[in-house]
Amino acid sequence: ALRPPNAALDLLLLSFSCWIRAASLILCFTHTVLAMVLTNSTRLESILDKYRNKDEEWWRGRSRGKRAISEGDMHLILDLHNKLRGQVHPPASNMEYMVWDYELERSAEHWAHTCRWEHGPSHMLTQIGQNLGAHWGRDRPPTYHVQAWYDEVRYYSYPYSQECNPHCPFRCSGPVCTHYTQLVWATSNRIGCAINVCYNMNVWGMIWAKAVYLVCNYSPPGNWWGHAPYKYGSPCSACPASYAGGCRDNLCYKEWYSIHWVGICLCM
Repeated sequence: ALRPPNAALDLLLLSFSCWIRAASLILCFTHTVLAMVLTNSTRLESILDKYRNKDEEWWRGRSRGKRAISEGDMHLILDLHNKLRGQVHPPASNMEYMVWDYELERSAEHWAHTCRWEHGPSHMLTQIGQNLGAHWGRDRPPTYHVQAWYDEVRYYSYPYSQECNPHCPFRCSGPVCTHYTQLVWATSNRIGCAINVCYNMNVWGMIWAKAVYLVCNYSPPGNWWGHAPYKYGSPCSACPASYAGGCRDNLCYKEWYSIHWVGICLCM
């Protein structure tokens, strides 16, 4: 689903893809919404306030058993996003390096624990992009879903989607590619994901026992109607001025990114 840049009303459009593999069923589900363009991050920051803990360092230091995602999985998801963003074809001139945002992670954790196979929460859907994935049966790393989202590139023709259908599930026919376009949206430079095991998850009328549910939230959101996900050109030749000419692995990069996480920082 794509977003018109001057939409007066918010319209929720969902898209989905599904894969059936051997003993497990893998589903990928992306959300994109029609939203007003924000002039600053104040609205998003106020929404994310509810997911903050008073003791930030304590929350970051929680054990694997108490966290919705391990640091190892965080690195796998983030590193694969940046690797895939840096290898788009045709090449991108303004693709930004993606960093981990703890507030987006916390909001994703909150939603993953609802075990609802739909996008949400509704009050955030105009402020973020969101990709969902779930599987049961054979164990899968979270990168399986990330790669599946990217693999929708086979249905996409730069600069605008021609073959893929942005109107699922309401008017769905043929393949979709909005998971891919959100993943490679140049200005979506922050991500936070969570994983939860849902013991009885209703997935389109089927009850899955011990479904592994992945929620990834992106900011700023992508998938705007009439816009390509990135600008074509030599890598890093059209980076925003805030990057001061920094470039790494074909991505606009800030040299102070000594680590991948931005914590509670919502401004770049």
